[in-house]
Amino acid sequence: MSRKHSRTSGFTLVELLVVIAIIGVLVGLLLPAVQAAREAARRMSCSNNFKQIGIGLHNYHAAFKQMPTQMSGPARIGSWEHETRHDSVMMSNSFLVGLLPFVEQQGLWERISNPDNQAVNGQPPLPTPFPAYGPHHDTDPDGGGKTNAGGRAYVPWLTEIPMFRCPSDPGSGLPAQGRTNYGASMGDAIHKMNSGTIGCNWANSTCNWLYSYGDDQDANSDARAAARGFFVARTEMKFRDIIDGLSNTIACGEIVTDIGDRDVRTNANLQADLSTDRNNWGANIPDLNIWKTMVDLERPRFWSDGVAPNPTSPVIACPGDWRDRYGRGYMWANGGAYNSGVQTIRPPNSACSLAGAGPNAWYAGHLEGVCPPGSRHQGGAHVMMGDGAVVFMTDSVDCGGLDSGVVPVRNQNETLDPTYPRAGSKSPYGLWGALGTRASRETIEEQLNQ
Repeated sequence: MSRKHSRTSGFTLVELLVVIAIIGVLVGLLLPAVQAAREAARRMSCSNNFKQIGIGLHNYHAAFKQMPTQMSGPARIGSWEHETRHDSVMMSNSFLVGLLPFVEQQGLWERISNPDNQAVNGQPPLPTPFPAYGPHHDTDPDGGGKTNAGGRAYVPWLTEIPMFRCPSDPGSGLPAQGRTNYGASMGDAIHKMNSGTIGCNWANSTCNWLYSYGDDQDANSDARAAARGFFVARTEMKFRDIIDGLSNTIACGEIVTDIGDRDVRTNANLQADLSTDRNNWGANIPDLNIWKTMVDLERPRFWSDGVAPNPTSPVIACPGDWRDRYGRGYMWANGGAYNSGVQTIRPPNSACSLAGAGPNAWYAGHLEGVCPPGSRHQGGAHVMMGDGAVVFMTDSVDCGGLDSGVVPVRNQNETLDPTYPRAGSKSPYGLWGALGTRASRETIEEQLNQ
């Protein structure tokens, strides 16, 4: 009689280890793909936010026959003291403030356009309400012994608006107010980027150079030469002013906000030779590439520790604790280019540089300088054209020769170095600069982003 031996089926230890190894390899291959898919979704959401801003911009123009003004709002002639900054926004609101009713933020707009006495953190209502269109957005870092906190006690300025934020940007919370990842295109020049055609009335004995305004022919002449972007600070702009064509001119650019990590894109260096002196420099052309000597060689996206001033072009990177309050994109409602503006000088994701040096150059919100677009997306940043199209511009876009200096404010009766770009000339910054100017009549010969 024969015996039948039964055999129990199962995995051996070797087979089990092989299966686990295969699963591990598949997971390792899948995770980067999942991360890439998530970033692609965030980038698409960012692009959609920008498109909504573009639609709002066109609806605003259809309603008012002009674009919302960058650096707008009531003006008040007075001193720098905080009490006066409580009384008025000092013509410092960004174009995003005027855009609110056209991007489904009617409720917030109604609070801004009327006196408001709501206090922060659930505190009792303020005895004296803030004025319509808000107070100035900030105060001196040390408080100056004043009790009024200005914009840092004004709830609308602290409100974070989801449409103004890129999902890829992790920045949130203090020391920022409400952040923005989208800013107005101010063109390819440094001068007049924050003041535009509004000048100071020096006949007024109480005149403060930053916050007193009057008719100034020099300011208008300077702005006509240097303010060449889609937006001009404190100036009514219309689509008819965009002579190069809406589809050929950048209206807005993406901004990467500061998270306190010494990122060259969000924590500007102070560069003295970017001085906003009205006179031209002649042969003393500002060095737009000097920031590259100040970065960490192993991590070129960040400033090097302990950077010293350059002996030939005084530069100070990240000087002082005051800068903690003035990171890039920290105030969506403030129209200063460092907060809500971009220029087409350096390519996307390059360093920000502001004019000035030393502890007196403390208020980044109103310093002029170079503020490129930037993003947390890989390899570039979004820009919105005047016709509402959103284009992803790479970091390698043609930006010409950065050794050609900056566009001057005036040159009719002044001597310039022969290599210096003259007002009214084509942009010295290649395709990138040409896209940032509204009326220089450069020719765009190929489809963007193709």
